[in-house]
Amino acid sequence: MVDHEFGGDWTELKLKALGSYLQQYRLIFTQNERAKYFKTIYIDAFAGTGERKIKKIESQTKPMFDDDSKDLERYRKGSARIALELESPFDQYIFVDKNKAHIEQLEETVRNDHSQLVDRCIFQHGDGPKVIDKLCNETDWKSSRAVMFLDPYGMNVEWELLCSIANTKAIDLWLLFPLGTGINRLLTRQELPEQAFSDKLTRIFGIDEWKQAFYKKEAQANLFSEGEEIIKDTNFEEIGKFFISRLETIFSKVAPKTKALYNSRRNPMYLLCFAAGNPVGAPTAVKIADYLLRN
Repeated sequence: MVDHEFGGDWTELKLKALGSYLQQYRLIFTQNERAKYFKTIYIDAFAGTGERKIKKIESQTKPMFDDDSKDLERYRKGSARIALELESPFDQYIFVDKNKAHIEQLEETVRNDHSQLVDRCIFQHGDGPKVIDKLCNETDWKSSRAVMFLDPYGMNVEWELLCSIANTKAIDLWLLFPLGTGINRLLTRQELPEQAFSDKLTRIFGIDEWKQAFYKKEAQANLFSEGEEIIKDTNFEEIGKFFISRLETIFSKVAPKTKALYNSRRNPMYLLCFAAGNPVGAPTAVKIADYLLRN
């Protein structure tokens, strides 16, 4: 089996919210007569293997019994597996991963553990953002609705892709925004980021107004020079608010509440966000998601 090791306690929070939302989503499309018309799709652009491996801290004392306590690793369900184990399955599943070994392992897992769903699944080895962009532009969204989970390994979900998703008017998006692992690290303290980093931030936010939002000019005077210097003037909360305000410009409705996911040192790593694309279903979708993000 291919091991896919990632995350910590914060990972459980995001997967719990996703799983609960998927359950409620499928209830709507099985109980509402109008909604039954639509084909429902679950899309995971960074699907991994469907499992995630967590290392346990080895005990300092020898176990009393020769049992599973010898195993220092345990597996927890990843997002793909959570979606596959729903009591009411989606009509179609689209799993994408750039790592060929990961997507092959996921396909094997589905064939072994969820053989009844194999015919509903599409396994694609490729660059997640490129595959999703093509999917958004080529799918008949008049008869389809989807939930998409974007949990990128880095900062490769940029504004152009988010626009493609929003333009479908049919996708509910759960997105893990790299708040502390990416964005904040690029925001240098005493000056604007170097050009390459500045360009990256502009591609993520879709505009360069982040410069005015996250920096301020401050007068300086010393023995050698007079003038202004640009310094960082923001925090994690303000960065998150700015991103949510950007999402609100393209999606039908965005959950006002987000969930910051912290590492073991209590530093915010990611921001779990939700945005609904379909104007008709957006109020209900956001109401459910907002509740899950608050609890």
